[in-house]
Amino acid sequence: MGRPININDTNFEEIVLKAKTPVLVDFWAPWCAPCRMVAPLIEEVAREYAGRMDFAKINVDENPRVSSRYGIRAIPTLLIFKDGKPVDQIVGFIPKAELKEHLEKVLV
Repeated sequence: MGRPININDTNFEEIVLKAKTPVLVDFWAPWCAPCRMVAPLIEEVAREYAGRMDFAKINVDENPRVSSRYGIRAIPTLLIFKDGKPVDQIVGFIPKAELKEHLEKVLV
């Protein structure tokens, strides 16, 4: 993809759960300051990992079904899915190097 795509309750299964590559999903909301801080970091990492991993964003206010299904209680929450299952979770802002460590573990 090269950049995060916006997903929703309707297309979540098709884009994330049926993906051939791992997918990092950013659970966010427009009013969340830490979410706005992590967004450019995710855009940057999405370009670096293009072809190896996909990146998506889902607004928790507009998509309560998926947020509830995965027990999202704080945002930003980043869930990494592999083979249709969540395999890693990051809550809050983390530095780029630490985020890349999480991604590399999933790609091994």
